Amino acid sequence: MAIAQSFIQELLARADVVEVVGRYVQLKKSGANFMGLCPFHAEKTPSFSVSPAKQFYHCFSCGKHGDAINFLMEHTGASFTEAVHDLAQQCGLSVPEDTRSPQEKARDAQQSQRRATLSQVLARASQAYRQRLKDAPRAIGYLKKRGLTGQIASRFALGYAPEGWRTLAGVFPDYADPLLVESGLVIAGEGEGGPERRYDRFRDRIMFPIRSVKGEVIGFGARVLGNEKPKYLNSPETPVFHKGSELYGLYEARAALREKGYALVVEGYMDVVALAQLGFANAVATLGTACTPQHVQKLFRFTASVVFSFDGDAAGQRAASKALQAALPYASDTRSVKFLFLPGGHDPDSFIRTEGAQAFAAAVAAAEPLSRFLLQTAAQDCDMSSAEGRARFAAQARPLWQQLPAGALAQQILADIAQQTHIDARELAQLWGQSRSASGASGTNARSAPSPGPGQRPWRGSAGGPDERWHDRRNDGWNDGWNDGWPNSAARLRAAPASRASRALQIVLTDPAAWPALGEPDQHLLCSQPAPHGPLFAWLDRQFHEHGPQPWAALRQALRGHPLEAAAVHEVQTLLALEGIASDRDDLQSVLRGARVEDIKRRMDAALAAGDMQVYRQLMAELGQLRG
Repeated sequence: MAIAQSFIQELLARADVVEVVGRYVQLKKSGANFMGLCPFHAEKTPSFSVSPAKQFYHCFSCGKHGDAINFLMEHTGASFTEAVHDLAQQCGLSVPEDTRSPQEKARDAQQSQRRATLSQVLARASQAYRQRLKDAPRAIGYLKKRGLTGQIASRFALGYAPEGWRTLAGVFPDYADPLLVESGLVIAGEGEGGPERRYDRFRDRIMFPIRSVKGEVIGFGARVLGNEKPKYLNSPETPVFHKGSELYGLYEARAALREKGYALVVEGYMDVVALAQLGFANAVATLGTACTPQHVQKLFRFTASVVFSFDGDAAGQRAASKALQAALPYASDTRSVKFLFLPGGHDPDSFIRTEGAQAFAAAVAAAEPLSRFLLQTAAQDCDMSSAEGRARFAAQARPLWQQLPAGALAQQILADIAQQTHIDARELAQLWGQSRSASGASGTNARSAPSPGPGQRPWRGSAGGPDERWHDRRNDGWNDGWNDGWPNSAARLRAAPASRASRALQIVLTDPAAWPALGEPDQHLLCSQPAPHGPLFAWLDRQFHEHGPQPWAALRQALRGHPLEAAAVHEVQTLLALEGIASDRDDLQSVLRGARVEDIKRRMDAALAAGDMQVYRQLMAELGQLRG
């Protein structure tokens, strides 16, 4: 059975090719990449390079190259399906089988279209709420009292739902449209002895549109202006809105996450907006629910560091414990998770207004790291001066520690636990490893199973003979775009990129950090290039907003079946043939400088043809500044 391409894309985005290859090849850091002896041919001088940024490997001698799945196929002799299952197990994922019938696929396509329609309905309501806010002095007064400016209200598209029971009837031509109920905007119920009764869900409230990472309105949070209950009211679960996986403010915080270097998770909508007003636009909030693993996973698509901020009271401690549980499976050696408890009953908004932004930044920097908070959580209600208390501490620490992915962080936390329990770390690891093995743990948490060493082949469920492997690779189409028609090292292509747009496309497709590092003017310039480059840049921009930075291996999967697939694959193949997997992001700015010059010249020609000498002179001055 075929494996859904969307799952393969997610798997490659989550896996680390350096970690996968490192189980079989001894790698050493060399600049931005890792080098080792090629496992596919005999050599004495390392020519095998693995790129953590681009998430693929390349041998400069024999020409072998690919991603994590490709490596497992080539090195272990696994079929494509076996390699996917092996890698998924290492990442703690289950492989979904695409067994849908044609009728089911058609139904899924119909549901996808329905979700798009619901987003359009919600966007229309959001625009109406924004217009209503302009004529609501009481709501404007409330926002001003909270210290918000019109600029920040506009950035977050804040609005106001009037007091009436059916004000949306003046927004939508058909108030009886079922989409209004399905989107959560209208509540429908049986009237007493009469027809169905319909009324607006949100009334006399400040409206906070909740947007997906693509910028689509998917729901609302609504706050009362007074002290009525409930203080906050959220949209219900709908086909486009799931509270357990969405974060308020993430769409607006994308640029700030890169600038600040971390995500600040706070408790409420107003906290997010107020923090953005005060210089901390990297804040996001869960939607009236506890933090979930889906929240954490989504955040780590955009940043490697997350700080949870909670009140210091009992409720804040409980919320922090739930956030710890959600974060543990993603706390790898290259990520940072911290917990901030503000003093004196402060929330971030009140703390900054009282103590200042610099003091708040210092508090964030001094927040409790995950390792320390894990030990504190495990030590609750434990008398560490007694053997019984230390044993209880160990029992409470074990399920927390076992959720951590294998790595140096897990080993260091194990050593800290062992020190506090007065047990040798090796004995504790052996005790917990035996328990874990007996319970059948698997995936990234199964530390009791040794990793295969260099040259060793991991256990697989079926042998998979040569004929079966060849059949799987050909039918899955895995090699197209990687090996089909690929020249060996003696006959690599030597032609330079055909244009600046080609060179820029090669870089941003193979370096996940390149596209988000560009400013909006440069992104717009690239997206406006002629086909096929402009549409590919626009496609990449949509992929980034939806999934965050992705390596080429994941982008390659997303491109399958796309009209521009061949053009994108050609650009990457050309780059690989010319340069292997050397870092090339520094070259992007010089490429863009040339593209800016060309763009200005085109605009100058247009101004000259139109006889607009003022614009022509302005562009001439701009060109002179650019050439410096």
